[in-house]
Amino acid sequence: MRIGIALDYSGGFHEGVDRIVELEKAGIDVAVVAEAYSFDAVSQLGYLAAKTSTVELASGVFPIYIRTPSLLAMTAAGLDFVSGGRFRLGIGTSGPQVMEGFHGVEFDAPLGRTREIVEICRQVWRRERVQYSGEHYQIPLPADRGTGLGKALQLINHPVRERIPISIAALGPKNVELTAEIAEGWQPVFYLPEKAHLVWGEALATGAAKRDPALGPLDVMVHASLAIGDNVEERLAWVKPQLALYLGGMGAKGRNFYHNLATRYGFGEVADRIQELYLSGRKAEAIALVPDELVRGMSLVGPRGYVAERLAAFAEAGVTTLLVSPLAADAREGVRFVEDALALRPA
Repeated sequence: MRIGIALDYSGGFHEGVDRIVELEKAGIDVAVVAEAYSFDAVSQLGYLAAKTSTVELASGVFPIYIRTPSLLAMTAAGLDFVSGGRFRLGIGTSGPQVMEGFHGVEFDAPLGRTREIVEICRQVWRRERVQYSGEHYQIPLPADRGTGLGKALQLINHPVRERIPISIAALGPKNVELTAEIAEGWQPVFYLPEKAHLVWGEALATGAAKRDPALGPLDVMVHASLAIGDNVEERLAWVKPQLALYLGGMGAKGRNFYHNLATRYGFGEVADRIQELYLSGRKAEAIALVPDELVRGMSLVGPRGYVAERLAAFAEAGVTTLLVSPLAADAREGVRFVEDALALRPA
């Protein structure tokens, strides 16, 4: 199992990079930079590439609606170049709340767009003249939709690699099936190892049956909050505000993917109540309702022996890369938590 770290996009980025530089020496495998309605992840990944030398860097994730497919491919090739072949392109749809509420772009056809984007990116990286006629993207633009002067072009630069790994953030069955079919990696969120197979097992198997063997095994990249020690139980509460936000506030009723996931895990009744409270502005009450059982199951919080057991449970569930977010009182403690996780991880 690989161990990596996910940067907090709302925190101090320079301080986060300093920690990654230190953790690179300790042996972490990957660092992931998220992008929401925060600073863009591209500039931060470029800065991180200049400060590190061995750790893999990944976007976690670039939303597909706010960049053209060719721009996504160009950006990935550029980050792979400045990092010396260490970049992984993480893409996802985000959700209607962010896409429509912050970017002002329509949230539509996530499955079709994702497949076409992956195909176009790989065409760009092979330095082919980009010619693509899909349902959602046409390159070059047809004459009847433009000036008629557009012609197929190829990337000017020679990428470090013609096959940059792609990971897709997916939650719904069809999205997960597509990911298992076409991507090198999968980035689910709020992963509960004991119940993951009940939620995603069938979709993963169906997608894997159509998978090109050249892609290799699917890299399952999962996030987990981390605190290791005999007196860290209260830090589970630190996770609850984010969970309440996602379960309750990331989308309207019926259009919240995270709420749907909690329901599939068996927490539907409390998820409904959290959503009602959050959307009515009663955020503190919503946070208080987040179940300890749900938080604990998705986290690595407790004594060393317990965390070792939880790491084994994630590995047994099929997780190959674990991205940890330390629940630390200070930077030094956060580094120690990650160092301990590295020592405890399954072989």
